[in-house]
Amino acid sequence: MNANIARLAAIAAQPARRIVGLMSGTSLDGLDVALCQLEGHGTGTRLTLERFATVPYDDDTRQRIRQVFARAQVSLEDLTLLHAWLGRLHASMVNDCLAAWGVLPAAVDLVASHGQTVYHAPQHQHQRPEFGHHATLQLGDGDHVAVGTGIITLSDFRQKHVAAGGEGAPLATYGDYLLLSSPTEARLLLNLGGIANFTYLPPAGPDATAAFSTDTGPGNTLLDALVRRHRPPLQYDEGGQLALAGQPHPALLAALQAHPFFEAPLPKTTGPELFGADYLAAAQAATGTERLPLEDVLATLIELSAGGVARAVALAFGDQPTPPVYLSGGGAHNPALVAALRRHLPGAAFATTEALGVPPDAKEAILFAVLANEAVAGQPVAIGAGRQRVPAVGLGKVSWPG
Repeated sequence: MNANIARLAAIAAQPARRIVGLMSGTSLDGLDVALCQLEGHGTGTRLTLERFATVPYDDDTRQRIRQVFARAQVSLEDLTLLHAWLGRLHASMVNDCLAAWGVLPAAVDLVASHGQTVYHAPQHQHQRPEFGHHATLQLGDGDHVAVGTGIITLSDFRQKHVAAGGEGAPLATYGDYLLLSSPTEARLLLNLGGIANFTYLPPAGPDATAAFSTDTGPGNTLLDALVRRHRPPLQYDEGGQLALAGQPHPALLAALQAHPFFEAPLPKTTGPELFGADYLAAAQAATGTERLPLEDVLATLIELSAGGVARAVALAFGDQPTPPVYLSGGGAHNPALVAALRRHLPGAAFATTEALGVPPDAKEAILFAVLANEAVAGQPVAIGAGRQRVPAVGLGKVSWPG
């Protein structure tokens, strides 16, 4: 037997695995690195987060990614070179974290690398009849991560989801269902990243036909882009201070909310390809608000993000009470956004995923460690039913370190 395959088989047979989960989101703030101990698999999974860090991207890295990020046309040379370059960069960041934590690479079984999404193209968004399928692209070649760290690496998790009929996002359903289901409590796990999404978890039982994940619309992506453009060198509205100083503009908000995405049935996915600078500029041009103060535009975008979540919740639950909401992602640190969510979802109880034992900033990186654990040691799990069914597939491609 090939030595690499034998090693992977031995890892799969262990009662527990030590896995480094990696995540870099659309906010481009850096690489989340989560060192996890995972016992068992499936609904018997038990996770211990040993260490966590966010390694910031420097300005050069952000600029390189933005040259190809969410753009319909880019330099093919830049795209090709960046795929390898990001893999090598992520490997270096993992090595630095392990060294700082006093952990030898040989003591880690797997790396689970999400990569950097640069283009997300569900069919409803690209609307090209000659391509009757969904697609998504993440950069950061898993082979470079594996060779650079010396650790077996799983990557490209979204591709199998697309191949099996899913839209490639959000993938949170898998990890949320396995780790955070409650035997007695229905839960809404709301991730406020560049794009906002939530997972609904019914009380755990013999089947998971009611569980699903969906995007709800922009989270931080428009907010951060606007601050970067008008308040350099700021990367985001820290503490929501600028938005809290502004007032939402009703006409601009109505124009933004008129996009058909918000009325589309659940589940659905989207990205900065749709909710980007052109989307905001068109709404401002239509409403004559191009000279609106930055603070007022940010306050309007806060209402857009919170309202998108509330609209998706209404589509999902109608007049039923909203389940307890557990927040994660960068937006969980934005008081303006959290306050708007509380207004739009009155009566809902709010907490962060810290209350469930999962630090909110680490949640996405932890998710990919769980997916790698399932790919190696678990069995495919189908979640949901009908349109909301999450395909029963093992996610991730394997890269050998040698």
